[in-house]
Amino acid sequence: MKLISLRNSALLAISASLFSFNGVVAAAESSPAAPIVMTGADRRPAQSLNGDWHVIPDPYQTGLYDFHKHEIARGWFVNQKAKPGDTGPVDYDFSKAETLKVPGDWNTQKREFFWYEGLMWYEKDFNFEPKEHTRTFLHVGAANYKSIFWVNGTKVCEHVGGFTAFNCDVTAAVHAGSNFVIAVVDNTRHEDGVPTTQTDWFNYGGLTREVSLITVPVAFIDQYDLHKSKTDPEPDMIEGWVHVVGASAGETVEVSIPELNAKISAPIGDGAKAWIHLKPSGLKLWSPESPKLYKVELKAGADSVEDEIGFRTIEVKGTEILLNGKPIFLRGVCIHAEAPYRTGRAYSDKDAETLLGWAKELGANFVRLAHYPHDETMLRAADRMGILVWSENPVYWAVQFDKPEVYANAQHQLEEEIGTYRNHAAIILWSMANETPINDARNKFISSLAAKARELDPTRLITAALLVHTEANGDRSTKVVDDPLGASLDVLGTNEYIGWYEQHPETADKTDWKISYQKPLIMSEFGADAKAGLHGGENDRWTEEYQANVFRHQLGMLNRIDQLRGMSPWILMDFRSPRRPLAGIQDMFNRKGLISDQGEKKQAFFVLQKAYTERTVGKAD
Repeated sequence: MKLISLRNSALLAISASLFSFNGVVAAAESSPAAPIVMTGADRRPAQSLNGDWHVIPDPYQTGLYDFHKHEIARGWFVNQKAKPGDTGPVDYDFSKAETLKVPGDWNTQKREFFWYEGLMWYEKDFNFEPKEHTRTFLHVGAANYKSIFWVNGTKVCEHVGGFTAFNCDVTAAVHAGSNFVIAVVDNTRHEDGVPTTQTDWFNYGGLTREVSLITVPVAFIDQYDLHKSKTDPEPDMIEGWVHVVGASAGETVEVSIPELNAKISAPIGDGAKAWIHLKPSGLKLWSPESPKLYKVELKAGADSVEDEIGFRTIEVKGTEILLNGKPIFLRGVCIHAEAPYRTGRAYSDKDAETLLGWAKELGANFVRLAHYPHDETMLRAADRMGILVWSENPVYWAVQFDKPEVYANAQHQLEEEIGTYRNHAAIILWSMANETPINDARNKFISSLAAKARELDPTRLITAALLVHTEANGDRSTKVVDDPLGASLDVLGTNEYIGWYEQHPETADKTDWKISYQKPLIMSEFGADAKAGLHGGENDRWTEEYQANVFRHQLGMLNRIDQLRGMSPWILMDFRSPRRPLAGIQDMFNRKGLISDQGEKKQAFFVLQKAYTERTVGKAD
């Protein structure tokens, strides 16, 4: 399999090959520049475009094509208004269309859109005053899954991927006074998508995260990476780089940490990067017990960014995970980006603080954010609250590993994820995939992603959630972890569901583990379904008692795995999934949550809470 190496100059060509609606390439116009990644975009002053947007569902793609599937030169993106003397009808009018809130998915806002998969048009009017010697970007926190954006009828960008932020240059499209932005978002699942057609979560469509306008100088900081050095002999050395778009070699970048009276000026060299080596005095390291964040100021010419960054190190030594040089056991839980109480896609500070607040109450110091990059509000909250994070690329189950364009899509999403989130102290693990079948194409696909992740960010650990197989051994059984992908990982993740998808809860008591790699192991998933409030015997499926019984047996088994260094049972809160139709029990929800979607704590929550708070499960070394 030939793997495609992505660079900004090639993104548009790849996007064009990926971007189609049901196999038909979108309307041909002059191609806009590919969207860029901005580190710390949420820290920049912005003009919010959140709120009410007019929407029109378009299941027949009428706004893009005629009935012969020919591209329409004046599609709905021109926002045409009917006027006297027209020679034909204008059969759409955004100003008269219904509205949806942005950010937000369309599925949970309007009952008639709940199961809708297809195109949805969005339109919003806004006022804007351009400034001289600046560039303006349309910042989109996420649009699931494929999207095109126009400003005042001019196409400004296309994007593929439902869970990463992107920024479209709209400098030439906006003008003083009244403007309008139109987006078409398509959440149709595709066999060659990442993820593919089969997932175990709800396919929420729309502009699911914040949308805003960000104005920067002509030369501006687009990405930066600042972290505690693991290799410098100076004990508190902060190192990294700042990349400046439009800068000339020899110009300088300033980085300062006012609280530590630390400041450096570094020249911009090859690749438009300034390399940073900063030696502060009295640096306090970030940890779950003391999540210290520092205000960091970055300046390049007329541009400046202020961020809040924690500094810590993460590494492996044999089967240990070392945080700031000391062994740590990751007491965790998995979390989907499902909003508590209202359901739908999570996006707000309140959503993040509720979910992570429950994790803290559980006694967790770690969360696995499954199965895709979550909103930056979640990561900011994790930084503040001292919760370590596993962040995952949506290579889920059986994607088409043998297709170069699918790899290009997965790598591009990984680049956007790392480029956006690389300065969050909470993130310690980049996960490449979840539960993928073992074959040569898959091995090369994911090991290549791992290599790319190390190239982009050599400071964090690489993992993936692997499947395991079972060997019988008399009245006992052995779970074997020998996936060849393990050779490409720093930390092994394994999923197993003893007592739910196989055997019985007590089977865990007679289960041993054989692991082919001397590396740290995280039990990245285990659990069982239970409907909150449904009670019965401990062997009655779907009851809280059964779920709690599974957890009790699992905890005993986990304590017998010598190289276990973390766990993240599935899952903190119930979440929607069309794969779960059992009426009266699941009702289209995966019920493995320790908490219901309405905030009701199940018995298993308290079983795990006791183990975590009393430190009766797991060891750091």
